[in-house]
Amino acid sequence: MSALTAYDIDPNTITIKGTHFIGGQRVNGAGQPLDVRRPSDGQVYGYIPCATADEVDAAVENAAQAFKQSGWATMPPRDRMKILRRWADLIDADVEALAPLEAVGSTRPLVDVKAWDIPFTAEGIRFYAEFADKMGGDVAATSSDKLGLIIAEPYGVIGAISPWNLPLVMGSWKVAPALAAGNAVVLKPSELTPFSMVRLAELAITAGIPAGIFNVIQGLGHEAGDALVRHPKIAKVTFTGSTRTGSAIMAACAQSGPKPVTLELGGKSPQVVFDDIKDVDKVAATIARAITLNAGQVCVAGSRLIVQAGIADTLIARVTTIFQSLRAGPTWDSTATLPPIISAKQFDDIDAIVKRTLTGGAELITGSGRADGPSSGAYYTPTILSGVNQTTEAVREELFGPVLTVQTFTDEDEAYALANDTQYGLAAGIFTSDLERAMRGMRRLEAGTVWINRYGRSHDFILPTGGYKRSGIGKDLGRQAFEANLKFKTALIEF
Repeated sequence: MSALTAYDIDPNTITIKGTHFIGGQRVNGAGQPLDVRRPSDGQVYGYIPCATADEVDAAVENAAQAFKQSGWATMPPRDRMKILRRWADLIDADVEALAPLEAVGSTRPLVDVKAWDIPFTAEGIRFYAEFADKMGGDVAATSSDKLGLIIAEPYGVIGAISPWNLPLVMGSWKVAPALAAGNAVVLKPSELTPFSMVRLAELAITAGIPAGIFNVIQGLGHEAGDALVRHPKIAKVTFTGSTRTGSAIMAACAQSGPKPVTLELGGKSPQVVFDDIKDVDKVAATIARAITLNAGQVCVAGSRLIVQAGIADTLIARVTTIFQSLRAGPTWDSTATLPPIISAKQFDDIDAIVKRTLTGGAELITGSGRADGPSSGAYYTPTILSGVNQTTEAVREELFGPVLTVQTFTDEDEAYALANDTQYGLAAGIFTSDLERAMRGMRRLEAGTVWINRYGRSHDFILPTGGYKRSGIGKDLGRQAFEANLKFKTALIEF
């Protein structure tokens, strides 16, 4: 499939407008322009204006004025719910325009964006729309001559920074609960995938969300992002990304506030497999997908296989076969099963860790290096490394690529000792036919999410996501994400 006409879409036909979105309209910006490359072929296909500190200030001030004057926070909550639901409907209806915009500029295959990312984004907004008129304050238990009230109020302006790996989905996780709670939002998407959230903001205006309630600024994290989180009118910050950047944001919020933060950070998630599993092929397929989905560029990627010794050889052989069957190709090719790494730099970082791990004595079962296929773009071959231990770099560090390490165990104590011996605690999986063993494992694994006999999220938005240890603070999704966008006031009335 070398001819461009054989692909699902021609990426060169995608119209890109690199702008901020402030006060209900696109703003060109005066900052230094930054080229944006397509991960699938490395070609520059657009640019963004990098917001200056003054432009960040203007976006936040605009949001603060909208919060005070638009009536968004004070309107009947059910009216806010209706507007958010209308926004979700517009997103669903915009799939033919929005999906190519998202896919061409990211690592997300076009077929997946249409089938999963956009419906998931719209349905998540609907989920939080329903919270608008169903959760608020409370009446406290006090003596009969007093009335104690716990009053829920929006913070004001929320500063949000979203990642590049699932731009629409992860961006909506930040924006939807904040808007449903009555806040205004200023979002900075990743400079690597900056365009689709601006389109979402345009649709928000069409739906009836007041101008200024959802602003988008473009730029680099250490410039625009830092100015955003430090702004005195940003009342709360929410971020998804690396642990290092999350720590820097937390420090900035302490210095400029203090102000609350929600941080979903890195992961090095284990998949623990016991030898009583009934369907080896099904488990192998789940394990493979957990680390090759989006080419391993998922924060909850199941990057550590911890398997009971008696079944290890059989399971690894099945996973290896699946890895070797994947075919690299651009996001606009529906026949490809392995998307690109986001950038050449990220590719080099992954490859360097794999090479150092091999030099340190690990065994290469399959993979390593550039995948066969496209002549341009950064495609990493799905890789399995064995002969590793807890000091091995590939076991300890988040690679954010399709690299699986394998360790074996003999009993439960050893399995969970290996699984928990990490600085991260974002997610984990258990595969077993023994219900009691699964329940013990659920308790013993030190992770914010534990999947049993599956690996990956469902459409159950009520289930929160967020990590233990250095994987973050607070939760996205669930009731918890909505409540995190509210501050609570106590009132005590004496009769």
